Amino acid sequence: MKISIVVPTYNEAKGIEKFLKQFDKQTLPRKEFEIIVVDGDSTDNTREIAQNYADVVIIQKSKGVGGARNDGVEIAKADIVATTDADIIIPNFWLEQIVNHFEKNKDLILLFGANHPITKDKFIRFFSRLKKFINLIFAKFRIAYLAEGPNTAFKKKEFLEVGGYSNLPIMDDMEITSRMRKKGKIIYDDSLYVYSSVRRMEKKGATNFGFVSLTSYFKLILFGPESIKVKDYAKQEY
Repeated sequence: MKISIVVPTYNEAKGIEKFLKQFDKQTLPRKEFEIIVVDGDSTDNTREIAQNYADVVIIQKSKGVGGARNDGVEIAKADIVATTDADIIIPNFWLEQIVNHFEKNKDLILLFGANHPITKDKFIRFFSRLKKFINLIFAKFRIAYLAEGPNTAFKKKEFLEVGGYSNLPIMDDMEITSRMRKKGKIIYDDSLYVYSSVRRMEKKGATNFGFVSLTSYFKLILFGPESIKVKDYAKQEY
């Protein structure tokens, strides 16, 4: 087995089947990857639906979406682990492209790509382009690596060695890169992309969400994870 995919879920019954069926179309043979669904104790039938498609379905035991990913990584069988979300659209070549990166770069320990929002909202689209620009500049000069959980892959061994994702309200997927970079190479590949729902942005307000995200980026870089107030995000809508 070449790669394990970890997917946190909570009350995703409406879309989980469509999401998981995407893996039937991956160019990487099905026998070479496993799907692990980590459910935050959904009140709908998310787990029952997921069991028809995923290799493993477990109930989340740790706090937050980062904790859900940690739970999945712990039981992953492959040396390479990819993380994504249940509202993501993935290209058919997604897994094969990830595996190829790791096979060609033996010192690679974390890979992440672009996250394109599915929306016509001009502000959200602008914010997405701004994030991509920041990522390209920051990664080129090794200032910081602004990875996002829905499109990230890493070596399981090194991930566990640094302690996995921290319990942060946001930016846990970016914070871990500051620890992982000490273990080996990190690559940002903007040709490795996924399409994402903007439901969280719309729920919190696009302008407010964008402002909080941008300020949190720079807080994290300048002052570390302690600058981001931790709260319990377990059993949330991911």
